[in-house]
Amino acid sequence: MSVEVCTSYDEAVADVADGSTVLVGGFGMAGMPVHLIDALIRQGATDLTVVSNNAGNGDTGLAALLAAKRVRTVICSFPRQADSWVFDGLYRAGDIELEVVPQGNLAERMRAAGAGIGAFYCPTAVGTPLSEGKETREIDGRTYVLEYPIRGDVALIGAHLSDRMGNLVYRKTARNFGPVMATAARTVVAQVDCVVETGEIDPEHVVTPSIYVDRVVPAGAREEVPA
Repeated sequence: MSVEVCTSYDEAVADVADGSTVLVGGFGMAGMPVHLIDALIRQGATDLTVVSNNAGNGDTGLAALLAAKRVRTVICSFPRQADSWVFDGLYRAGDIELEVVPQGNLAERMRAAGAGIGAFYCPTAVGTPLSEGKETREIDGRTYVLEYPIRGDVALIGAHLSDRMGNLVYRKTARNFGPVMATAARTVVAQVDCVVETGEIDPEHVVTPSIYVDRVVPAGAREEVPA
């Protein structure tokens, strides 16, 4: 069984629908699938909910998607950094919604989606504005907040290698949210540095098994630039 190896970034995101929840990998720019995001901008899908660790850096990648005003809501842990001026401007103008999720909760909510867990209790955010309106429960003398899974219609992630089955290997800090996002989305698209033949990757090095991956796009794929 082989994964779909796309010849262009635009082909890989062609079916992303308006209103989709899109999980975007990356920790800052590390592991961010910039070429896939650029293709999504060209594709034109709008009214998106984006789930990512950050709310964009500088003017590229996720920040460019926000600047194109294709995103209705951002769910993230760190919406503001020194270079998050695109999000900051949109939020202050009331042009985008924000849900802040503690980083560990963000990862666990997506992991729960992939594991088929209906909800879980967590002590993080107890007694803060992030727990307002949420169910709480005392367990063994400690208060916990009920958190629900985050599921995506699409996950756009970056990896180092894929084989033709779609098994993924990440490189250093680019292995951040990609693995959990791949388990939590209906369709998973990976931007990779290289596609190798099946059998060339040591099974012990595989982080995301092929069963979670639908499409891969190798470096050097075409970018359809509008005339």
